[in-house]
Amino acid sequence: MTAREEPAEPAEPLEPLEPLWMLAANVVLWRRYGEGGQGQRPGTKMFKGNSKVYVHDRVNGWEDCQAIGRPRHDRGYRWAYVATRHLHGFRATLVRSPAVLRLAEFSAFRDEAAAQEAAAVMERLAWELRSGGWPDWPHPEPCHCHECLALRPHR
Repeated sequence: MTAREEPAEPAEPLEPLEPLWMLAANVVLWRRYGEGGQGQRPGTKMFKGNSKVYVHDRVNGWEDCQAIGRPRHDRGYRWAYVATRHLHGFRATLVRSPAVLRLAEFSAFRDEAAAQEAAAVMERLAWELRSGGWPDWPHPEPCHCHECLALRPHR
C-alpha cells in the first residue's frame, strides 16, 4: 500500500485579482436558423438558453463578442465567441469572481460609465440583428424566437 502524497504548495501564493467591469447578458431561449429562419434551436452550441454570460470584449465590430459562462455539459467556466444577436438583457456589472477573472484577463470596458454605454448599444444592436436577419420571411408557426416570446402574455 502506498502512502498518500501531500499536495505540493505553490511557490508563490496567488494574488487576488483586480475586479473588472464587464457586461452580463443572458443567452436567448430559442434562436432562428436555416433558410428563412424557419428552424429553431435552443440557446447556442456552448451555452443553454437563458444562461448568464459575461462579455468582456467585442469582436468583429459589435456583431460578435467574447463571452464567459458555464457551458452546457461542464461545471467550470469557459469562454467562447458568441454572436451578439444570441444575447439579450445586457447590463454593466463589476465582476469579482476569480474563475471569471482568470479567463478574462482584461476587459474592454474601463469603468462603469463605459460599460453602461456599451450595454445600451449592444442591447439595441442585438435586437436589430435578430429582427433584421430574415426581413422578408415570416416567423415559423409556432415561433419561439426571442421577439415572439417577449410579445406573448405570460400564463
